[in-house]
Amino acid sequence: MKIGSKARGLPSSDFGLWIADFRFADFVGRFCETPSCSWRLAQTPYKRMRQFVKYWLPLLIWLGVIFVGSTSVMSAEHTSRYIVPFLVWLKPGMSPEAIWTILVVTRKCAHVTEYAVLALLLWRALRSVPTLHTKTLLVFGAALLGCALFAASDEFHQTFVKSRTPSVRDV
Repeated sequence: MKIGSKARGLPSSDFGLWIADFRFADFVGRFCETPSCSWRLAQTPYKRMRQFVKYWLPLLIWLGVIFVGSTSVMSAEHTSRYIVPFLVWLKPGMSPEAIWTILVVTRKCAHVTEYAVLALLLWRALRSVPTLHTKTLLVFGAALLGCALFAASDEFHQTFVKSRTPSVRDV
Protein backbone atom coordinates (compact mmCIF):
# COMPACT_ATOMS: atom_id res chain seq x y z
CA MET A 1 0.00 0.00 0.00
CA LYS A 2 1.37 3.34 -1.06
CA ILE A 3 0.13 6.55 0.46
CA GLY A 4 0.40 9.96 -1.15
CA SER A 5 1.61 11.09 -4.54
CA LYS A 6 5.38 10.78 -4.00
CA ALA A 7 5.21 7.00 -4.23
CA ARG A 8 3.69 7.18 -7.75
CA GLY A 9 5.80 10.05 -9.00
CA LEU A 10 2.83 12.41 -9.25
CA PRO A 11 2.89 16.09 -8.31
CA SER A 12 2.91 16.67 -4.56
CA SER A 13 -0.48 18.45 -4.66
CA ASP A 14 -2.28 15.15 -5.35
CA PHE A 15 -3.18 13.58 -1.99
CA GLY A 16 -5.01 10.45 -3.10
CA LEU A 17 -4.86 7.11 -1.31
CA TRP A 18 -3.37 4.39 -3.50
CA ILE A 19 -3.90 0.70 -2.83
CA ALA A 20 -2.24 -1.47 -5.49
CA ASP A 21 -3.13 0.68 -8.52
CA PHE A 22 -6.52 1.63 -7.09
CA ARG A 23 -7.09 5.26 -6.22
CA PHE A 24 -9.77 5.63 -3.56
CA ALA A 25 -10.55 9.27 -4.46
CA ASP A 26 -11.37 8.29 -8.06
CA PHE A 27 -13.71 5.56 -6.85
CA VAL A 28 -15.57 7.97 -4.56
CA GLY A 29 -15.69 10.54 -7.36
CA ARG A 30 -17.28 8.06 -9.76
CA PHE A 31 -19.62 6.76 -7.08
CA CYS A 32 -20.98 10.26 -6.44
CA GLU A 33 -21.69 10.72 -10.14
CA THR A 34 -24.35 8.03 -9.93
CA PRO A 35 -27.95 8.81 -8.92
CA SER A 36 -27.24 7.50 -5.43
CA CYS A 37 -25.10 10.53 -4.57
CA SER A 38 -26.51 12.55 -1.67
CA TRP A 39 -27.98 15.57 -3.48
CA ARG A 40 -29.34 13.46 -6.32
CA LEU A 41 -30.68 10.92 -3.85
CA ALA A 42 -32.55 13.70 -2.11
CA GLN A 43 -33.92 14.97 -5.44
CA THR A 44 -35.21 11.60 -6.68
CA PRO A 45 -38.04 11.07 -4.12
CA TYR A 46 -39.12 14.69 -4.56
CA LYS A 47 -39.25 14.26 -8.33
CA ARG A 48 -41.16 10.99 -8.04
CA MET A 49 -43.64 12.47 -5.56
CA ARG A 50 -44.14 15.49 -7.78
CA GLN A 51 -44.76 13.20 -10.77
CA PHE A 52 -47.20 11.11 -8.73
CA VAL A 53 -49.12 14.19 -7.56
CA LYS A 54 -49.21 15.66 -11.05
CA TYR A 55 -50.16 12.58 -13.08
CA TRP A 56 -51.42 9.72 -10.90
CA LEU A 57 -53.23 11.45 -8.03
CA PRO A 58 -55.88 13.08 -10.28
CA LEU A 59 -56.52 9.63 -11.78
CA LEU A 60 -56.95 8.07 -8.33
CA ILE A 61 -59.26 10.87 -7.23
CA TRP A 62 -61.36 10.42 -10.37
CA LEU A 63 -61.57 6.67 -9.75
CA GLY A 64 -62.92 7.52 -6.30
CA VAL A 65 -65.47 9.90 -7.82
CA ILE A 66 -66.67 7.17 -10.18
CA PHE A 67 -66.84 4.69 -7.30
CA VAL A 68 -68.98 7.08 -5.25
CA GLY A 69 -71.11 7.69 -8.32
CA SER A 70 -71.90 4.00 -8.53
CA THR A 71 -73.38 3.96 -5.03
CA SER A 72 -76.96 4.81 -4.16
CA VAL A 73 -75.96 8.48 -3.78
CA MET A 74 -76.01 8.95 -7.56
CA SER A 75 -78.80 6.51 -8.39
CA ALA A 76 -81.71 7.57 -10.59
CA GLU A 77 -83.93 7.88 -7.53
CA HIS A 78 -81.63 10.38 -5.88
CA THR A 79 -80.56 12.41 -8.91
CA SER A 80 -84.12 12.74 -10.20
CA ARG A 81 -84.88 14.79 -7.08
CA TYR A 82 -82.75 17.56 -8.55
CA ILE A 83 -83.13 17.12 -12.29
CA VAL A 84 -86.93 16.73 -12.49
CA PRO A 85 -87.75 19.97 -10.59
CA PHE A 86 -85.20 21.78 -12.74
CA LEU A 87 -86.82 20.45 -15.94
CA VAL A 88 -90.30 21.37 -14.68
CA TRP A 89 -89.00 24.83 -13.84
CA LEU A 90 -87.62 25.17 -17.40
CA LYS A 91 -90.87 24.07 -19.03
CA PRO A 92 -93.84 23.74 -16.65
CA GLY A 93 -96.12 21.74 -18.99
CA MET A 94 -93.59 18.98 -19.81
CA SER A 95 -95.02 15.43 -19.96
CA PRO A 96 -93.67 12.72 -17.62
CA GLU A 97 -92.48 10.70 -20.65
CA ALA A 98 -90.41 13.65 -21.91
CA ILE A 99 -88.99 14.20 -18.43
CA TRP A 100 -88.05 10.52 -18.17
CA THR A 101 -86.41 10.57 -21.64
CA ILE A 102 -84.38 13.66 -20.77
CA LEU A 103 -83.40 12.10 -17.44
CA VAL A 104 -82.18 8.88 -19.12
CA VAL A 105 -80.28 10.76 -21.85
CA THR A 106 -78.69 13.06 -19.25
CA ARG A 107 -77.59 10.09 -17.14
CA LYS A 108 -76.15 8.25 -20.16
CA CYS A 109 -74.26 11.37 -21.28
CA ALA A 110 -72.87 11.75 -17.76
CA HIS A 111 -71.82 8.10 -17.82
CA VAL A 112 -69.98 8.53 -21.14
CA THR A 113 -68.38 11.76 -19.93
CA GLU A 114 -67.10 10.27 -16.69
CA TYR A 115 -65.41 7.42 -18.55
CA ALA A 116 -64.03 9.78 -21.20
CA VAL A 117 -62.40 11.80 -18.42
CA LEU A 118 -61.11 8.53 -16.92
CA ALA A 119 -59.59 7.55 -20.28
CA LEU A 120 -57.89 10.93 -20.66
CA LEU A 121 -56.49 10.86 -17.12
CA LEU A 122 -55.27 7.29 -17.56
CA TRP A 123 -53.71 8.19 -20.92
CA ARG A 124 -51.97 11.17 -19.32
CA ALA A 125 -50.69 9.12 -16.38
CA LEU A 126 -49.37 6.32 -18.57
CA ARG A 127 -47.65 8.79 -20.89
CA SER A 128 -45.75 10.15 -17.89
CA VAL A 129 -43.92 6.82 -17.54
CA PRO A 130 -40.60 7.30 -19.38
CA THR A 131 -40.57 3.83 -20.95
CA LEU A 132 -44.11 4.28 -22.34
CA HIS A 133 -43.77 7.90 -23.44
CA THR A 134 -43.12 7.10 -27.10
CA LYS A 135 -45.27 3.97 -27.39
CA THR A 136 -48.55 5.60 -28.33
CA LEU A 137 -50.37 2.49 -29.50
CA LEU A 138 -49.42 0.57 -26.35
CA VAL A 139 -50.56 3.44 -24.12
CA PHE A 140 -53.83 3.68 -26.05
CA GLY A 141 -54.47 -0.05 -25.63
CA ALA A 142 -53.57 0.04 -21.94
CA ALA A 143 -55.85 3.03 -21.33
CA LEU A 144 -58.72 1.35 -23.18
CA LEU A 145 -58.20 -1.91 -21.31
CA GLY A 146 -57.92 -0.08 -17.98
CA CYS A 147 -61.17 1.80 -18.58
CA ALA A 148 -62.97 -1.38 -19.63
CA LEU A 149 -61.76 -3.25 -16.55
CA PHE A 150 -62.78 -0.43 -14.23
CA ALA A 151 -66.18 -0.17 -15.96
CA ALA A 152 -66.71 -3.90 -15.50
CA SER A 153 -65.73 -3.68 -11.83
CA ASP A 154 -68.02 -0.66 -11.43
CA GLU A 155 -70.97 -2.59 -12.84
CA PHE A 156 -70.09 -5.52 -10.58
CA HIS A 157 -70.08 -3.09 -7.63
CA GLN A 158 -73.55 -1.91 -8.62
CA THR A 159 -74.89 -5.45 -8.18
CA PHE A 160 -74.50 -4.95 -4.43
CA VAL A 161 -76.37 -1.62 -4.38
CA LYS A 162 -80.16 -2.04 -4.19
CA SER A 163 -81.04 1.25 -5.86
CA ARG A 164 -78.73 0.66 -8.85
CA THR A 165 -79.33 -1.54 -11.88
CA PRO A 166 -76.12 -3.04 -13.26
CA SER A 167 -76.00 -3.71 -16.97
CA VAL A 168 -73.37 -5.26 -19.24
CA ARG A 169 -74.38 -2.68 -21.88
CA ASP A 170 -73.02 0.08 -19.63
CA VAL A 171 -69.51 -1.33 -19.95
